[in-house]
Amino acid sequence: MNCATYPWMKLAHSATIPCVSQMLSSNGNTSHTSGTAGAGSGGGGGGEEHDSIERPTGFQQDSTGDKAKPNQGGGTGNSGPDGQLNRSLSFDGRRKVWARVEAHWARVTLDRDRSVPSGTGHHSLVKYEPQAGGEQTPFYQRIRSWLTSHPQTQTYQQSPVMTKIENVRMLDRYNNRKPSTGTLYLTATHLIFVDPDAKKETWVLLMHVATVQKLPLSTVGAPLQIRCKTFLSVTFVLPRERECHDLYTSLMQMSQPFHIEDLYCFHYTSSLEEIPRTAGWTFFDLETEFHRMGVPNANWTMTNLNKDYQLCDTYPQCLFVPTSVSTIVLVGSASFRSKGRLPVLTYLHKNQAALCRCSQPLSGFSARCVEDEQLLNGIVQANPNAKFMYVVDTRPRINAMANRAAGKGYENENFYENIKFQFCGIENIHVMRSSLSKLLEACELKTPSMAAFINGVQSSGWLRHIHAILDTSLLVARSLQEGVNVLVHCSDGWDRTAQVCSLAQVLLDPYYRTLQGFQSLIEKDWLSFGHKFTDRCGYLQSDAKETAPVFTQLVDCMWQLQRAYPSAFQFSERLLLHLHDHVYSSQYGTFVGNCEKDRLDLKLSDRTYSLWGNIASHLDEFLNPLYKSEAYPELLEPNLMPSNILFWRGLYCRFESGVHPRESIADVLLANRDHSTSLEMHIAHLQKRITSMKALLDVSTPVTDNRLADDDEEEQQLLGLRLKKSMQVVDEHPLSTSKSVDSVFSDGPGIDNTITSSYQLRREIDSVSLDWRSLRNIKECVCSTPFDHSSKKSHCWRCGEVFCTRCLDKQTPLPGHATHRPVPVCRSCYREVRLSSSSITST
Repeated sequence: MNCATYPWMKLAHSATIPCVSQMLSSNGNTSHTSGTAGAGSGGGGGGEEHDSIERPTGFQQDSTGDKAKPNQGGGTGNSGPDGQLNRSLSFDGRRKVWARVEAHWARVTLDRDRSVPSGTGHHSLVKYEPQAGGEQTPFYQRIRSWLTSHPQTQTYQQSPVMTKIENVRMLDRYNNRKPSTGTLYLTATHLIFVDPDAKKETWVLLMHVATVQKLPLSTVGAPLQIRCKTFLSVTFVLPRERECHDLYTSLMQMSQPFHIEDLYCFHYTSSLEEIPRTAGWTFFDLETEFHRMGVPNANWTMTNLNKDYQLCDTYPQCLFVPTSVSTIVLVGSASFRSKGRLPVLTYLHKNQAALCRCSQPLSGFSARCVEDEQLLNGIVQANPNAKFMYVVDTRPRINAMANRAAGKGYENENFYENIKFQFCGIENIHVMRSSLSKLLEACELKTPSMAAFINGVQSSGWLRHIHAILDTSLLVARSLQEGVNVLVHCSDGWDRTAQVCSLAQVLLDPYYRTLQGFQSLIEKDWLSFGHKFTDRCGYLQSDAKETAPVFTQLVDCMWQLQRAYPSAFQFSERLLLHLHDHVYSSQYGTFVGNCEKDRLDLKLSDRTYSLWGNIASHLDEFLNPLYKSEAYPELLEPNLMPSNILFWRGLYCRFESGVHPRESIADVLLANRDHSTSLEMHIAHLQKRITSMKALLDVSTPVTDNRLADDDEEEQQLLGLRLKKSMQVVDEHPLSTSKSVDSVFSDGPGIDNTITSSYQLRREIDSVSLDWRSLRNIKECVCSTPFDHSSKKSHCWRCGEVFCTRCLDKQTPLPGHATHRPVPVCRSCYREVRLSSSSITST
């Protein structure tokens, strides 16, 4: 695991912070680098705004932290870049100092944000402005190194260890009699528990941590319960209460940073050198996706009104609207819709039925907007096959009516001509958040029983919400299939609207059931149209009421459809799990930010990796072996009877031991498919060699014909020409002795003729494993990593052994395959193949 150094918090203020004085030299004088003089040489105390850590070299800070005064001779050598930090404080003391610095930074930032008038945007993300030179100041580097590094730094699998606690017990509610005992490591990015006796490792990504709770003390130690956004729930019992408190404080600080640029994606570096940072960022283009639908056309056109996000800062730059509407109509409609999210096109079906999306109108009890009415009428006219359209409000009726009291509400059919209005009853984010919490409580019962679990799942209402989302999506899809336009909205149009619009398109269009199409769907309806991933996933320390499992519900609905139609989707359940985990991990910059504008301001495509690049490099892991592209060319109509909406054990209980099979059917089928593919490529390669050998034997057979003396002169000339051509074929044949005897077995030109063909043939045959080891009864990898139900077992195509994904991270072409495409191999086989190729080339 290659984990980049992850700073706890940015120290971007001046050294006038009182608690920073503990960092500096023992006489209290502050050392500063020779930087810009913008910090203020004569700045006073409380009135100074702490926005820089650099000061002129000729100044030093008073121990009181009130003034900067001239250096009286520099006697201690603390000024300038060589000033020394106070090394007398212990490591725990440094961490306490850093916590105080962090708290001060949070207070100053909050005061500064309050003093700045808020704009019209919905978000409060800080625009990224790189520092001059693009590097940190040396003083900042020394402070960060002093605060976060131990004098005797330890590492675990190349990750610097901040805290190491021994004799820690990890409780498993399915195995309380034999709890695991091992060592707990806290690194910059992970919390790692290692049980050497059981050869078990448990990795908890800090950004996945949702809640940390200190349980009452017991006779064996201090319990600390950690719940993750991936539904992992683990309890560690630490031997000392002080260690438990320190770990609790560290996890609370590191799992939810204050600033967006402290997220994991800005410090993560990929361990695979062949994956560049730019991979995946260019896979999707919004205009290209609409062009695939046949837009723009005579009825729909692209407007540039939102080019600089002036019309709506949460919408994409390019918007598609009816050609019949004017700019005045679009601007007027945007002013009448919540957050400026006016009705725009998101999908055009092949029968010219349009799916549009927006937010609720600011109608109140009686307000109306002529421009908004004209825009909806233009959407109706853009479809020549229907004279009306459906307006689907995904909210319950009582919620929409309550919003009318706040000046919002829904469309009045008396004002809007040619529309049919309908409520669908999907609850808001607060109800969904509470429902998921109750569902997890049912999954974590201390004394689980069938009755208690069923009652818990039922009382949570989670499956009822999944059914409501699917039912609304099917309603929209059927309407579009019938050729009628549909306009979908909720309150602000970025939660329930995104769910319904994306699922309706999956039901309608087979393209969105492919891996590439599903990626385009998420980019279009979730990322481009402004789903608030930063707020909903809880990346930062902010209002907890903004978090909600909106994307989790999308993944759950997709799994329900996959289970109903096993051969309709190109991707498997593993892709849904992988996508869900990394949406919450912030390891990749793909989902960071609340809208397209945020991602451009943060320059994520230049500074972070893309999740799509990661998926493209492991494509074989996510393919569905049962997929048939021609099986369902039309609308999917799932049976949404209550008994068909199932609890997804593979997501909500996947980390519980003892309740899953050892390997899934999909993994076994994928392994068999890969083995068959390897053997087919090997057979094709051998057939090619046999054909070459037969051709050589045919043309090199001695020709004896006694009829030459009796034939006439013309026949003799013809036979002479045939013999001449035969000899020419022999000379030009790859197995001809006049050339390299091994060229037919080589992987490329330039092989010297001293290599014997038998050695090359043996190398090709040995490079492909004919028998692959069965996935059954394999409990751990060669690296001692244990396999459980959630682990992916992969085969090396050269030796046929089973490895974990961390060990099987190499790909190379095998000499025994007809196609020279790279295939997965283990590290030892990778070295052998490379060594063999290099030795032949050098020879």
